Amino acid sequence: MKFILPLFTLKNSYLLVLLTAISALPVAAQTANFGTLSLSPGFKPAQGTATGFTGGSYSLSTIANRDRTNSPCIGFGDTNPDHILILDKGFERLKVQVDSQGNDTTLVIKGPKDSISCGDDSGNNKDASIESANWQRGTYQVWVGAIDSGAKYKYTLSVQE
Repeated sequence: MKFILPLFTLKNSYLLVLLTAISALPVAAQTANFGTLSLSPGFKPAQGTATGFTGGSYSLSTIANRDRTNSPCIGFGDTNPDHILILDKGFERLKVQVDSQGNDTTLVIKGPKDSISCGDDSGNNKDASIESANWQRGTYQVWVGAIDSGAKYKYTLSVQE
């Protein structure tokens, strides 16, 4: 006796395999404009860099008006995060710094449990930075914005202990 599967079942099986493979990818990795940056234990100090450019008219204050320390979340960027930061362990202290050659940039970082950190000018420089304590292990979405809507600035993002 020959057993033949109907054609629609085979098509559905292929579709199911494809959807399963897609859903296995981390959601954040599917939507980052410039990719993923990971910090892992074992490297002292832990550090990494990524590049990208600002641009967009999406108000980053839509993500949050203020962060966990009551700093304002400002600037304009894209609706998708620019980078995904994956911390393979918790870090006592991290600094996230934008270098756009002194252009007026901003930062919004959304972490585990929807924790928000926002940064603007750092010192005498118009480039944004965030330096804070108690970074939990997990996935963080990072938006690098510009103070002016639509402004395009090439930048390097650095993360270090």
